Amino acid sequence: MIKFLNPYILTAASFLLCLGLTPIVRQLAIRKGWMANPTKERWHRKPTALFGGIAIYIGISLPLFFIADFHTIIPYVFRTSESTGLPSIGAVIFMGTALLFAIGLLDDFINIKPHTKLIGQILAASMVTFLGFRLHWFTSLTIDTVVTIFWVVGITNAFNLIDNMDGLCAGVGLISAIFLSLLYQGSLGEASVISLIIAGSLGGFLFYNFNPASIFMGDCGSLVIGFSLSMLGLVYSEVSAAHRLSLYAVPLMIFMVPILDTTMVTSVRLLSGRRASKGGKDHTSHRLVLMGLNEKKAVLFLYGIGAVSGMSGLFTSRTDTFTSPTVIVPVAISILLMTIYLAQLRVYPEKEFSRLRDKPYTPILMELTYKRQIVLVILDIFLISFAYYLSYRLRFSGGAFPFYFKIFLKSLPAVIACKLLAFYTLGVYRAIWGQMSTTDVYAYVKASSLATIFSIVAVTFTYRFKDFSKGIFLIDWLLTTGFILGTRGSFRLFLEAMKRKSLLGDTVLIYGAGRGGEILLREILNNEKIRLKPVGFVDDDPLKAGKKLLGYPIFGTFDDLDYLCEKYKVGGLVISFTERDSNKHLNIQAFCRINNLFLKYFSIHLEDVDLEI
Repeated sequence: MIKFLNPYILTAASFLLCLGLTPIVRQLAIRKGWMANPTKERWHRKPTALFGGIAIYIGISLPLFFIADFHTIIPYVFRTSESTGLPSIGAVIFMGTALLFAIGLLDDFINIKPHTKLIGQILAASMVTFLGFRLHWFTSLTIDTVVTIFWVVGITNAFNLIDNMDGLCAGVGLISAIFLSLLYQGSLGEASVISLIIAGSLGGFLFYNFNPASIFMGDCGSLVIGFSLSMLGLVYSEVSAAHRLSLYAVPLMIFMVPILDTTMVTSVRLLSGRRASKGGKDHTSHRLVLMGLNEKKAVLFLYGIGAVSGMSGLFTSRTDTFTSPTVIVPVAISILLMTIYLAQLRVYPEKEFSRLRDKPYTPILMELTYKRQIVLVILDIFLISFAYYLSYRLRFSGGAFPFYFKIFLKSLPAVIACKLLAFYTLGVYRAIWGQMSTTDVYAYVKASSLATIFSIVAVTFTYRFKDFSKGIFLIDWLLTTGFILGTRGSFRLFLEAMKRKSLLGDTVLIYGAGRGGEILLREILNNEKIRLKPVGFVDDDPLKAGKKLLGYPIFGTFDDLDYLCEKYKVGGLVISFTERDSNKHLNIQAFCRINNLFLKYFSIHLEDVDLEI
């Protein structure tokens, strides 16, 4: 039946259905009192209507009903034929979403236990494997079946978990559906059309769910989205994949945001002594807000990650096995670094982490926490390998690359060993995590240069430099140096940004944008006990106005204080210079008295210690 229906008409119908039904559901929810009230475990701050998932479900299921071929299910149920092809994807999704919609609706009404929802999800996933759909990641039928069930349940729950901020689940689901539609265009028409239907319904719902949301979808919406998209990701194995690597990478990259959030949240909760099923403000989106982004920007940032990883997955599906790592590796490293950054943010009270102290694995965790150089070594192995691979990819193209790829594989272990030895010898791993100075930059460049020399010597000694290219090692040196400086620099940039965004205390202006002002600002950023939140500098030198010091603006001079204190709601001034008897200080004190501001002096002094007992 699908060939008689225009996919764009179906998409428009899905969009209009959800767009029209959502305000009706919202009014009904308000009238019946079906509201989500703010709690300490939830993010929203005002009562909001529930059951938006009803409109999402109808927007998906009604168009889906007209394209699903339910007759294809019969041979699987009654086993009338052994050579039957796979049933209609639309029919399977229709039945699975109906079951999960009912479970989600029940949970929204009476808040059923997590294991009850899990059983329903396992039933839906088992139905999928019973009807013949599998990931085909493993040759063992038993292992592949178990992993397929885990995939469906995992992705379904992942979308359920990211429904924690206005517009996040619907928007990420919309982006995933669009890329799935592009993925299957021309190869699996039914899956492409179903993806467009889902995208249409979610697009209509986003009009009411994006910040500030007037209605939430609830579990009856997030479970439907998660199951239907997990099923669409699953059927990629039925398409003739470009290469074996894409079979694993493409679905993971398209669902990168929910997978990232679920993995991080589950791991951190378990390590914090919390139940993984218990809600909380510890999701990726919440951590981005904790860093200083507002809710809209945090959601849009995750949209961006979803779009980039989706495009990467689409690119991987259409390239060969030699080219796809140039996209997969950078995306994987970027996501890994972002996860490390966000996981470091303290969300739970310290007392909750104390539950780990008596566990048998605590010494291992503490060792890994305080010896982060282990993480750096592992990261560098990936960076060295990728830089060396990318050098070959940039140097050789077309039919020549497969030949030189064998040389790359043969020499890679020697290159990794030589470079790690050079890094260790020149003290790369003795640097403090998150700190990077000009001296460190010079040390990293020197270490990368020595590493390249070691690599050339090893290749010459072992392989007599046969079939190797000098240009490879020049490109490799440039890439390795850039990657090392980029990753180390990103550590410092992240930690500084986190400190700036998470500052608490009284809002202040720093008077004096000289050397003393720089030292004072660094002390404020690194000493939590000070509890001051600077917005910028003022200085008596008018030529400094409009410039920045350590990223903070220099607004103007003493004459601008009235305007600045009013604009930024300043609570006080902090003086960073040392002349205390000048008329300048008297003027500043008078200004603070008149405007009811506090005044603090900053000074650095050394005290002699009396060693006599």
